[in-house]
Amino acid sequence: MNSKYKVTKFIKNKFENIEDLISIEEPLEISLKYKEKDEWLTKSLSITMRTPGHDEDLVRGFLFNEQIIQNIKDIKSIESYGEKVGQYKIQNKILVTLNNSENINISKIKRDFLTNSSCGVCGKSSLDALEIVKKDKTPKSNPKLTKDVIIESPTTLRKNQSEFSKTGGIHASGLFSSDGKLISLREDVGRHNALDKMIGDSLLKDILRPNDQFVTCSGRLNFELVQKVLMTNIGLMIGVGAPTSLAIDLANKFDMTLVGFVKDDSFNIYTNNQKVIVS
Repeated sequence: MNSKYKVTKFIKNKFENIEDLISIEEPLEISLKYKEKDEWLTKSLSITMRTPGHDEDLVRGFLFNEQIIQNIKDIKSIESYGEKVGQYKIQNKILVTLNNSENINISKIKRDFLTNSSCGVCGKSSLDALEIVKKDKTPKSNPKLTKDVIIESPTTLRKNQSEFSKTGGIHASGLFSSDGKLISLREDVGRHNALDKMIGDSLLKDILRPNDQFVTCSGRLNFELVQKVLMTNIGLMIGVGAPTSLAIDLANKFDMTLVGFVKDDSFNIYTNNQKVIVS
């Protein structure tokens, strides 16, 4: 599922206004209805960010992979409910009714989900918890980046990864100064973990300077990654891949500049192009 967004594309040393297809990202709240002793309970289990479509398959796989259920037959029914919300008019809530089976791990549900906020958005217990804590917008016009700094930053990130050359299967996040100097880099098999590590290192060293810094991440940019960077008040973020729809919407809300699909001679600016200069 995708939608068209207006994009500023830099190619052949000039800017062009184009429309680009962006993958839609929306939260899905998963609730469970199950029987404990003689009482039926309905609890909000988790929120996961997903591209809408095949939500029932997603839930089945999630419950099995988390070992809440042992067998697909432990699920009695799955149904979407609630109002169709947002600009895409999508139902973002789903209720799973479990059979009254001894195979269902009720203790795991309570221990790992209902009492644990987990990481990022995925562990939060209701859609209301998605409201971002940040209130202020990022600097609207800073940092200023040249096209050369943008194009070179993913290469600089990759060259300084200690593990990527060994395995080819690890993500990285880097903090850069506006002149393209790499300040901090951290790696992890998880994109979110790599970003958390880099921000943690920057906080410990007290080196965050939002008006003169930007972040570059390997891979695509989603809501959670943008949200993490926004908390540092840094207003420019680069991804090797494309952002999701929710990442773009969030960046727009806080005047952040999102840049993606960086290649040797081109890149796309998805939000706030005031911070990018050609010369």
